[in-house]
Amino acid sequence: MTIQQRRSRLMGLWAAFTSLILVLGLGTFGGPAEASKRRPQRLIVTTGAGEVRGVSVDGGYAFRGLPYAAPPVGSLRWKPPRQSADWQGIRDATTYAPSCPQPVATAGTQSEDCLYLNVTTPQLGSHQGRGRPVLVWIHGGGFVTGSGRDYDGRKLSAEGIVVVTINYRLGALGFLAHPALASRSGGPAGNYGLMDQQAALNWVQENIAAFGGDPQRVTIAGESAGGLAVLAHLVSPGSRGLFQRAVIQSGSFGLTRQSLAEGEAFGQVFASQATCPEQTAACLRSRTVDKLLHSGWPDQAPESAIIDGKVLTQSFDTALSQGRFAKVPILNGTNHDEEAIFVFGLGATVTRGAFAQIPHQPVSSANYQQNIASVLGVSDARATAIALEYPVDAYPSPTIAFSSLVNDSQFACPAWQMNQWTAPRVPTFAYEFNDDAAPGRFVPTIGIATHLSELGYLFDLPDAPFQDPFTSDQKSLAAAMRAAWAQFARDGNPSSSALAWPSFRVAEQARSLVAPQPSIDSDFATRHHCSFWGVS
Repeated sequence: MTIQQRRSRLMGLWAAFTSLILVLGLGTFGGPAEASKRRPQRLIVTTGAGEVRGVSVDGGYAFRGLPYAAPPVGSLRWKPPRQSADWQGIRDATTYAPSCPQPVATAGTQSEDCLYLNVTTPQLGSHQGRGRPVLVWIHGGGFVTGSGRDYDGRKLSAEGIVVVTINYRLGALGFLAHPALASRSGGPAGNYGLMDQQAALNWVQENIAAFGGDPQRVTIAGESAGGLAVLAHLVSPGSRGLFQRAVIQSGSFGLTRQSLAEGEAFGQVFASQATCPEQTAACLRSRTVDKLLHSGWPDQAPESAIIDGKVLTQSFDTALSQGRFAKVPILNGTNHDEEAIFVFGLGATVTRGAFAQIPHQPVSSANYQQNIASVLGVSDARATAIALEYPVDAYPSPTIAFSSLVNDSQFACPAWQMNQWTAPRVPTFAYEFNDDAAPGRFVPTIGIATHLSELGYLFDLPDAPFQDPFTSDQKSLAAAMRAAWAQFARDGNPSSSALAWPSFRVAEQARSLVAPQPSIDSDFATRHHCSFWGVS
């Protein structure tokens, strides 16, 4: 099994995280518990489509469930997003809209009518005659699960910026490529979820000033699949001019994208599994959401965000290495061991995640090389060389040794390579999140800063199943990170009077995000064996 095939299954782990929300009976922020604590102040803002009524929240104001495109239902399923309809009167924007359909339970409801966004702002109106910086958050979840409502942006907004979180079409509804769905014979298909994100960014350009934001200082930011989406917008011609800065969190694992032909080949298999052997758009659009959610996506699917020829005209690695991307400042980083959450098998009992794809379990000295060859998709000779570079006895356990080498090859060193590609062309700032005591939010605390670990330091995640408290030092680190992200949104440089952050071009260094205060990391490439992986 190749690493790309494995990766598409790895992302299914998000389903396990989201399932736990329902199991543990957790509520949503902005629900009855929040309302019972205060008397909300009703607020009205005029958008291009009509007036909306928001609500006052701690530290600012929130507007939830704002439509940025027409419902992609019926004949609009698998079509580019259309402009939403205007309305008369005042639209209520105090509660969240449904999340996009996904194969797991979520907080709130799910519906195909899901193209909505949420705005949190510290103050309505301009600040010193100028709108505030805007950060648009693109959620992760493997392009299969997740929602904008999962991220409470109030603490980040309190740093003086406007925070926007968005929904976008997911799974087969958002990324199915099929010849019958192309607008013309041989034309592009797929990437509807990315088109939704572009529509949301256009909405921001047209409307965010009414919420106190500056449309000329928009930062796009995302984690995991959201980080891949940020990369997509960096290289997509259709996203030019819609943002001025970019934050990529744990998004370096999928730099090589698949072709339209590969995507459409799977699309035809998917259509058959959805009981459409005639392979027509009419048949696919007649299928229920439930049928589409349970017809083999994403287990056999190629990576979402394919090179369709319109939204994406080239692979991320090609575009970045050749300088064909939006020339905006970039903040790019990874976590200490992104793979640990997967190879430790967390959530494997309720999803076919990474643990199930390691052929020999548990990882041991005896099966170490076989697992390397299978998971990384390399020859036996290459697996032997990798095992010599990462000897089992140099790590606390064979599992940690295995996790470390997969992390270095798929996350850490590709991120370092990205920095080397972008730094000569645009201001580039690197980080590694290294608080190994980070409290778990989606899985229990495991003693390693892994995939998802940094999210709770930027956002409150009240729907997450685990809510272990921060220590005072971790609260300090969280405050420093939020300040740095806000400063980057403000002027394209995360440095402040309290935190100097050298650019990658000046010094090939990263910021080590550790409690209580970030430090300089000058040996990232050495620690992660990047020269071994072909990144000098």
